Amino acid sequence: MIKLNQNEYLDYYGYYISLNSTDDFILNLENQLESTSLFFKSLPIDKLEYQYEVGKWTPKDILQHIIDTERIFAYRALRFARFDLTNLPGYEENDYANSANATNRTIGDLIEEYKVVRLASIHLFKSFSEKMLLNIGLANNAPASVRALGFIIAGHEIHHVTIIKERYLK
Repeated sequence: MIKLNQNEYLDYYGYYISLNSTDDFILNLENQLESTSLFFKSLPIDKLEYQYEVGKWTPKDILQHIIDTERIFAYRALRFARFDLTNLPGYEENDYANSANATNRTIGDLIEEYKVVRLASIHLFKSFSEKMLLNIGLANNAPASVRALGFIIAGHEIHHVTIIKERYLK
């Protein structure tokens, strides 16, 4: 059971936090590095640009979204760990997806970018002290602790991989 205080995250993110398999978010991030890379590498070529419904993202779009979101949340974690009290802006995920150009990239290139971003996140979170991990900042007018952001990154990825398995591969 993951024990975070309710003031460490917005209720909306509780779902992502609950998807973590252990209460060690760094271990979860490390385990996902290999499993998620292999998962996207194993997708059939005809599914990489498949939309299960008009207007939905493709698996390549989803991987790019996972990468972009991780970068944003890791940046928030860095700012909060450094005791930055600035209320950070939100971001519009659909605008990012629409301009990310995932369709024109190979899955190998996307997987490589994912690995680099994930390794950077793992090293970043490992560099934080216990005090830093407990620090809470504001993003889009909502509180988030540094450690909650680590759990959210891992759970967000689990959510999207599950969506692909359930809606794209059946």
